[in-house]
Amino acid sequence: MHDKLLLPVVPTLPAEGRAASHRPIRRAVLSAMALAVLAWAVLAWAAPTRVSAADLKAIAILTPEAASDFGWNQQGVQAARAAGGAAGVEVLVAENLGYGDVRPVLRELAEDGAGLLIAHASGYNTAAPEIGAEAGVPVAITDRPDARVPGKVADYTASGHEGAYLAGRLAAKLTRTGILGIVTSGEPPGWNSQSAAFIEGARAEKPDIVIRYSVIGPAAYSDAAGARRVTETVIAAGADIILGQGNGSSFGMLAAIEAAKAVDGGKVFFIDVIGDKSGIDKGHLLSSVVWNLEPVFAAMIADVKADRFGEKNYGIRLADGSVSLLKTPHIPDGVWQQIEAIRQEIVDGRIAIKPAFDAAAVHALVNASPRTP
Repeated sequence: MHDKLLLPVVPTLPAEGRAASHRPIRRAVLSAMALAVLAWAVLAWAAPTRVSAADLKAIAILTPEAASDFGWNQQGVQAARAAGGAAGVEVLVAENLGYGDVRPVLRELAEDGAGLLIAHASGYNTAAPEIGAEAGVPVAITDRPDARVPGKVADYTASGHEGAYLAGRLAAKLTRTGILGIVTSGEPPGWNSQSAAFIEGARAEKPDIVIRYSVIGPAAYSDAAGARRVTETVIAAGADIILGQGNGSSFGMLAAIEAAKAVDGGKVFFIDVIGDKSGIDKGHLLSSVVWNLEPVFAAMIADVKADRFGEKNYGIRLADGSVSLLKTPHIPDGVWQQIEAIRQEIVDGRIAIKPAFDAAAVHALVNASPRTP
């Protein structure tokens, strides 16, 4: 015996009644379809549009100051343009943004097609990942290596500590007063690692050397006036060679050095970081710990294209030329040959310099009593 399929009984209406009864049903179906289409459109508009790695056409870099500072901002923009040009991608530049809220600029760059946002200031470390997640665009930040998220966020805390160690060795060889100075515009991890390595290098050369360390302010990256005032104080305290870390404030440091005499009546020399100020030197630029970020940004672009961005953080080192010490005419050839030999020892692993990113580590080194041979 087969089961019977019971169908619902639909009452039959007269012909003139059937047309009238179908109108509300038709209207209800059309209304439901319209709502579904509207809902889909809203969701499509709100959802982030993730750029396919294979279709990467543009990257963007945001800087807090103008890209003409011979330092962090200029190096970043130049490196991004070089890396982007080599990879065949357009480079969008947003410079001189200050240290405030850059979320609107980040959104605009993402909307303009940037498939990688390089937030070239530690002050952008909160806003950039937020907008990157919102827009579905990977972001690179600095000074937050713990913030890495595969596919979304990578850090490039550039630590020139190997170059700063060489600078410390150089300064200790050439000081006349036996006192070196460090003037810094803040204490971010990159500055701290260089300060510590500079001290270690100087004391490896001369254990009894004295270090004068001064911070302009918590984030005085563009405070040229404050930098000049602080640098004058460090010179008055006996320093005849000064490592300056500052972005725009470094021009204030250089102005103080050009105008002042050391306590022995001789010239004061300046060791810069990141860029090369040889073009504006008036006879006081001894050297610079030069950073070349092009290999860093090139690696980022390659990783985005290969869908492996965020699997690692990025750095700089002597071995690949992304960090180097600038040779100027103020360095005797014999001394430079010694510095080059020390450089090779670092590259070969015979000298290991561990970066110290914490300000407390720098303070401990500064406050340590100079050792005697």
